[in-house]
Amino acid sequence: MAVTRTENPGLSRFVLPIAGLIGLGLCIAGVLVLYDPHGGPNLLASIYDALGNTSGATDLRNGSGDQWLAKIILAAIALAVGVGGIWLLFVGVASLVSLLRPRWRDRILPWVFVGPALALLAVFLIYPAAGTILRSLQNDDGQLTVANFEVMTNPEFIGIMRNNVIWLIVGTGASVVLGLVFAWLFDRIRRESLAKTIVFLPLAISLVGASVIWGFVYAWQPAGQPQIGLLNAIVVGLGGEPIPWLTSSPINIFCEIAILIWLQTGFAMVVFSAAIKGVSSEVLEAARLDGASERQLFVRVIVPMIRGSVVTVATTVAIVTIKIFDIVYVTTGGRFDDDVVANRMFLEIFQFFDDGAGAALATLLFIAVLPVMYINLRNFRRQGVGG
Repeated sequence: MAVTRTENPGLSRFVLPIAGLIGLGLCIAGVLVLYDPHGGPNLLASIYDALGNTSGATDLRNGSGDQWLAKIILAAIALAVGVGGIWLLFVGVASLVSLLRPRWRDRILPWVFVGPALALLAVFLIYPAAGTILRSLQNDDGQLTVANFEVMTNPEFIGIMRNNVIWLIVGTGASVVLGLVFAWLFDRIRRESLAKTIVFLPLAISLVGASVIWGFVYAWQPAGQPQIGLLNAIVVGLGGEPIPWLTSSPINIFCEIAILIWLQTGFAMVVFSAAIKGVSSEVLEAARLDGASERQLFVRVIVPMIRGSVVTVATTVAIVTIKIFDIVYVTTGGRFDDDVVANRMFLEIFQFFDDGAGAALATLLFIAVLPVMYINLRNFRRQGVGG
């Protein structure tokens, strides 16, 4: 005899919304506890009070007692809110939406899952960006003004913009070209994976870490003293004079750009390698039969066919170079005619305490990035991404 499973849709329709309310309550309670710097000790103290341990509760509220246990409880609350509470909230809200008519349900249900991400994006990205733009148009009294943008009329700022343009052209161009060349060459050797790994490994290092490493490479000591920098050790070993790479302008700009190229070439190579492998072998064979050399095959066939990947990589690296900060700040701090907009923005805010000028420079960076983002999005549409 077959056993049939019976379900109670009415019960699930009643329980799941309650689960959503419980999840919402857990989220709100968890956020309140986490927002309070003494939330963990206070919660543990309340538990001690309920168990009759008044002295332990008093010690916790006075900053003594078992603080480690309080931290563990706080971590457990964060885990419960982040996993259990959010899960219950999604399940409950989805069940509530499912009670609607199919037409409205199909319209609202996607927003149930996308909505929290959009809300976080609005709170932590859109709101600060709008606040920064508004601050750039206000003085210390909150009145509208364009005086903050006068920092850009300083003759020194022309040199800063020049440096950013050099970063954009040289850094982006070299990263893309080297990435293309390495991807094409490594695609034809036996130890392809090993070679790609060696080139890609620097990308695992942060910009700050890479700047510290290359700081030792560029290290300089006066002539006659031991050179701890690799580059100057080679120069002196060949009979030359040590060169202060990071303090001599404009050579220091290109030395700093070399750090970015060292990092970004691996990223470009991996993307281009995947794109090259996607090129039809029939097209390549047809080009070879037509008498195309390997150089012509690369320049006139492969590169045009992976144009979308080239644009994507170029715009991605361009955004990094436009708002470059870490390398300049760690190596020289922009003190030797190598300053850039992002570093100057940092100095205006945290050294000169001029929030308005810093916000104006941040707005300038935002405006400079917009055309690059537009090119990237247009390239995605052309390739059919999101279509």
